[in-house]
Amino acid sequence: MINRRHIRVKVMQSIYAMMHSESTDIVKEEKFLRYSIKRLFDLYVLNFQLLVEIQELAKQKIEISKKKFLATKEDLQPNTKFVNNLVVKKIAESQSLQQYLADNKLDNWKQDDEYVKLVFEQLQKSDLYRFYMKNAESSYSDDKNFIVDSFKEVIAQNEKLSDYFEDTTISWVDDIPFVNTWIVRSLQKLSTNKVFQLGKLYKDEDDEKFVSELFRKTILKEKDFEKEIISKTPNWESDRIADLDMILIKMAICEFIHFPSIPVRVTINEYIEIAKDYSTSKSSYFINGVLDRISKDFQVSKRIVKSGRGLL
Repeated sequence: MINRRHIRVKVMQSIYAMMHSESTDIVKEEKFLRYSIKRLFDLYVLNFQLLVEIQELAKQKIEISKKKFLATKEDLQPNTKFVNNLVVKKIAESQSLQQYLADNKLDNWKQDDEYVKLVFEQLQKSDLYRFYMKNAESSYSDDKNFIVDSFKEVIAQNEKLSDYFEDTTISWVDDIPFVNTWIVRSLQKLSTNKVFQLGKLYKDEDDEKFVSELFRKTILKEKDFEKEIISKTPNWESDRIADLDMILIKMAICEFIHFPSIPVRVTINEYIEIAKDYSTSKSSYFINGVLDRISKDFQVSKRIVKSGRGLL
């Protein structure tokens, strides 16, 4: 499921895009924000279906080999360990997966099947695959370990597949690392006695509301927040502050004031980490200093009122 940090990243990107396009249509921009998050889930689903399609391709190749005019013993008695992999079979039988693919018309691997072939060929050439196929012993645990390792070492590392995802949906550029981690965790949780169910996009209703509330309240109050920032940075003209830094500080101020359950220190730490990944090398220090001054001032003036775990 999407976590709060990645939600913040998505909101940051939408605010940045809205400001640079000079759009004033909050409803339209919020719809696009939610669409980009929904597409993140599409990427999650497509990676699971890719595993299924790779196994299906392996089956097809075996059947073709059996029908050769001069079929060898290996052709007639193939190693079927991968095509019988219990984990991939469990994923293939998942009703939630198949229903989602049908409902959202995700047929990428039918339209662009060359990527299925490309990944399977790379997998076959790997030492990981050769060792797995040579091992006569077979168990659910071995099957799962192989699929987890194959995803981490082959699929997630395939540059052409990554390029394909980035070309398909521009927002996936930043989503790929997050989704890859999510998939590995989902695979690791699989067990023999449970059917495979797609994970939830949001942890709960609060996280889903957090998307819209953070976006809307930051946009609607951004001029007021900018005045607060300027007052705490007397040695800086506003146009000298990097656009992303300004947006991140405004989002943090929004959390200080409008999200009483989120601790001040959690907010500051989250935006420092996002700045390290998306802004300049010095941004995290600058943001930390500004937010520290603003939070202390707000606490003295009682503009920050935290409740529940927010007091910790």
